[in-house]
Amino acid sequence: MRLPSAVIVALSFIAGAAVCVIAAGFLATAVEDTTERAIREAMTDKGHDWTQVRADGLRVVLSGTAPTEAARFSAGSTARTLVDPSRVIDAMDTAPSNDLNPPRFSAEILRNASGISLIGLVPRGMDRAGLVDQLSDIAQVSDLLDAADYPVPEGWNEAVKFTAFALDKLPRSKVSVEAGRVEVTAIADSPDAKRRLENTLKKAVPGGLIVRLDITAPRPVITPFTLRYLIDDNGARFDACSADTEQARARILAAANAAGGNGGASCVLGLGVPSPKWAEAAALGISKLAEIGKGSITFADADITLVAAEGTPSATFDRVVGELQAALPRVFALHAVLPVAEGQNNAGPPEFTATLSPEGLVQLRGRLNDETMQRMADAYAKARFGSSSVYSAARTAEDLPADWPIRVLSGIEALSRLSNGVVSVTPEVITVRGISHDEDAQATIAGFLSDRLGDAKSYSLDITYEAPPPPADEPMTPEMCESQIAEVQRSTGKITFEPGSATIAASSLDTMNAIATILSDCGEIRLEIQGHTDSQGRESMNQALSQDRAQTVLNELRSRRVLTSTYTAKGYGESVPIAENDTEEGREANRRIEFRLIQPGTSKEIPTTLESVAQQSTSGAESTEDDAGQGEEAVDEEAATDEASGDEGSGDGEPGAEEEETTNEQN
Repeated sequence: MRLPSAVIVALSFIAGAAVCVIAAGFLATAVEDTTERAIREAMTDKGHDWTQVRADGLRVVLSGTAPTEAARFSAGSTARTLVDPSRVIDAMDTAPSNDLNPPRFSAEILRNASGISLIGLVPRGMDRAGLVDQLSDIAQVSDLLDAADYPVPEGWNEAVKFTAFALDKLPRSKVSVEAGRVEVTAIADSPDAKRRLENTLKKAVPGGLIVRLDITAPRPVITPFTLRYLIDDNGARFDACSADTEQARARILAAANAAGGNGGASCVLGLGVPSPKWAEAAALGISKLAEIGKGSITFADADITLVAAEGTPSATFDRVVGELQAALPRVFALHAVLPVAEGQNNAGPPEFTATLSPEGLVQLRGRLNDETMQRMADAYAKARFGSSSVYSAARTAEDLPADWPIRVLSGIEALSRLSNGVVSVTPEVITVRGISHDEDAQATIAGFLSDRLGDAKSYSLDITYEAPPPPADEPMTPEMCESQIAEVQRSTGKITFEPGSATIAASSLDTMNAIATILSDCGEIRLEIQGHTDSQGRESMNQALSQDRAQTVLNELRSRRVLTSTYTAKGYGESVPIAENDTEEGREANRRIEFRLIQPGTSKEIPTTLESVAQQSTSGAESTEDDAGQGEEAVDEEAATDEASGDEGSGDGEPGAEEEETTNEQN
């Protein structure tokens, strides 16, 4: 019986579907097996043997108990490198951790006018309520502590007990508490209270507890900020001394000791200093009082009073007061007093002096009308002589003549016409003495003094003419250049070369630099750079080597930006020795570079005899140049070869290639 065609088609379709299902099942199983095997092998390689891998279709399920969280993460990462990360299902567990370290317990306790605040981490087993109750008896408590369920560490209860004791004694404090350690930072009302608190707390420290105390006392406010130092027949001493810092106190006491103090003084540290430069002003005032000899200096805030002893010379007093006024910081004001005994007038006539040293330094000393005149004289002198050349030590004084300012400024202008000298201004006369490089200086100064002062005013001039020195930047003569180059090679070392070549040795670069510097200052001179060798080797080879080395020196000068258009380089080989070639010392002397002037209209004369060259070397006219080559054994070998071949003279033979190379290295 034949089946209908529709049935056949249906059966074929069903059979094909069955075959596909079976094939897909086998294929899926094969893929799962392959995936599982690959991941297990990777896990084994990474040391994750605890991992269980199961492939479920496209998914990969990881299970097992990881020893640590890091191992679990590593296993998952290993699987994700082999399959798509979205296909990996993490079903792994982590083994519970054992023996965790307890946390670091610590607390910060702050006490001020608002009460007591507690913050930090404490063990749950401590008597926290008891601590809060104890502190509540002192002030209102804000408890912000956190607790952890761990045993109370050793030394914790002792530290807490001491902390409660310290807080009761310190109304303004911060206490840091750890097991076995307490740090206390507090403020006391005075230095005496600070010492009492430190003693009390130190006595209460239990054994085994580490306690660090940092208690400070506010400095007193000193009004006015005062210092008084005296020097008399009984010695040098302080009547009062105030300082704002430890460093300031040390500086003031050092100045007092240098002025003759006994070293047992002290200064009170306090607030209210009128200037951060208090110590600088105080030390300066004390040192200037010591220069006067006897007297007193008193500081009351920024006001300074200097009183000299009777009999102090007025010139010394004027100089010291002027220097002190000029050096004091701007905020301080100086009042200086020179007492005059009854029936005496040792103050002397007022005088202003300005001196000009040969180096151009100017000093202003004596008396001026006021601070405005001080600034005017200082500015006028700096305009004439340069701001860095003027040192002003003039002081202000009363009862000076009305025309004193014009006389002082005229004296400074007269001094500016001199090379060095001194100007003295008194109410009667202006005296100008010194040296000038201007032949008409005396007439010029007399003219403008007469114009400024008028006919009724007297002045005295004593001015000596002196020819001006030659300019410092005058160019060197060619002969000086030649001499200096020779001196450089004698002191620094002659120019040497790499063995058997025209390359300058590194050890000679300093010499080249020094020669280039000299030639840069010499301008355009006609110069011949001469190369010389010893007599070892063929004459033609020595000639070529000396020429190459002379040319190398010329090139090196050009590379150092020396103008060499009038220079020539010439090699003389072995033709001009300055020593015998029979010894190594002589051959070393003959290997050299020389710098010789070429006189206009003449050719350079080259000595041709050993005696003339030696004479010239003794007089220092030539420079000793150095070739770095060393000639020893190969020279004897060449001489032996020449003798065997019947040649006469060391320069006429034809050495072989190897012998020629050795001789070249010697030169």
